[in-house]
Amino acid sequence: MYDIYIDDGFSGTNFNRPAFCRMMEDIEKGNVNCVIVKDLSRFGRDYIDTGKYLERYFPDRNVRFISVTDNIDSFEHSYDMLLPIKNIFNEQYARDISKKIHASVLTKQKAGEFIGAFASYGYRKALPNKNKLVIDPYAAGIVSRIFGLYLKGFGKNRIATVLNEEGILCPSEYKKLNGENYKNANRLEGTSYWTYSTVNRILQNELYIGNMVQGRKVQKMRGKPRIKDREEWIIVKGTHEAIIDESTWEKVQDLLKRRTRTPDLKTNVTIFAGFLKCGDCGRAMVKKNGKNIGYFCGTYVRHGRKYCTPHMVSHKALENILLEDLKKILGRMENLGKLAESLKGKWGYEKQNEEEKTKILSELGRIRRLKKAVYEDYKEELISRQEFMEYRQEYIKKEALLEKQMCCVEKAAQNKTVEDASDNSWLRQLIESGEVKCLDRETVNAMLHEIQVYEDHKIKLTYNFSEEDL
Repeated sequence: MYDIYIDDGFSGTNFNRPAFCRMMEDIEKGNVNCVIVKDLSRFGRDYIDTGKYLERYFPDRNVRFISVTDNIDSFEHSYDMLLPIKNIFNEQYARDISKKIHASVLTKQKAGEFIGAFASYGYRKALPNKNKLVIDPYAAGIVSRIFGLYLKGFGKNRIATVLNEEGILCPSEYKKLNGENYKNANRLEGTSYWTYSTVNRILQNELYIGNMVQGRKVQKMRGKPRIKDREEWIIVKGTHEAIIDESTWEKVQDLLKRRTRTPDLKTNVTIFAGFLKCGDCGRAMVKKNGKNIGYFCGTYVRHGRKYCTPHMVSHKALENILLEDLKKILGRMENLGKLAESLKGKWGYEKQNEEEKTKILSELGRIRRLKKAVYEDYKEELISRQEFMEYRQEYIKKEALLEKQMCCVEKAAQNKTVEDASDNSWLRQLIESGEVKCLDRETVNAMLHEIQVYEDHKIKLTYNFSEEDL
């Protein structure tokens, strides 16, 4: 016997299996001249390809084929007219099993049960019910922060850069260090850091508002996966605890549709990016730099006066108009003090940070106790040296992950202290003085839906609230 080839966990409906491919390479090298299987179904369940190997490939290379339970031996000329029929039955059996499995999976998906090998970043499978998702506190905190940074005007690339600079593990590496045998087929080999696409997927994942989204792809037996239209996805609302609230989700999705760059004046992008539209042609306004920043109709800039007129407005004038209008609106609001007081509850970061540190320290203590215990078991010869080394390595990895998480939490707390002076500045102004004194991106995101600029210098402001809200 030259070797044993086992493809455990791979479907027999195709021949692109690791061990099978290795066997074929050995046949081509002349190392194998006989193939023995328990029965035909173990060799393959695709009757066309199975017949090709048995009746053409093996005979051409003088390779003997034996199927024990089917009483088949190619050198004894035991192939008969029933062989193709047996192959067809094997494939039809695989098809029947496939249909039953798909029907069972579909039923669970429609019931809102999670069907998947790995939970999305921010969640983990519940125990013992692995069809339910529960929040992973550490990863959920990173997800929440990504949404927060995007609302503040950070672009996807910039968010990825911030996370990488802070040493925060990307989702795939985080899952691996948590003991999951995770592989991302879409990720380039060697990519172990946050990327634009990773941040983009997180920002568009409806799972984070508590809705189970499944059935995005369909794959027939031996066929390639096909991406289904969104209307065909299976979406069940309220199946698990949300990480992101509905309001934050809707604001982020609205900003994603606008496709703006990083809204930061220091990087040459203004607080109005994505909100300005020409009142006549509907195109987005384009920023022009000069002594004073101004905006022009995008159609005019690209195609000239034949299609639209400049609709020019200066940044300063627009800022003054919006600021004055907001002051008037807030001045008419009833129970402004009560509203402002209710907003104070949103600044519970310090308490949350301490709770997170306590959880990490508790888990870190547990891992260190286990590491010490496994050493004592080894000294008492209760476990072998190999077992000791395996356990020790696992605990060292988990200990390193927890220590990294603690560093990230502490660093985030320090950064938060520095940022507090500017974070939620418009809400702080509202609480302290009852009015907004200056504009920033956060104010624009929270209050504004769209700004339409007309050629006669008329400006139409559309807010995210109606007169009934005042």
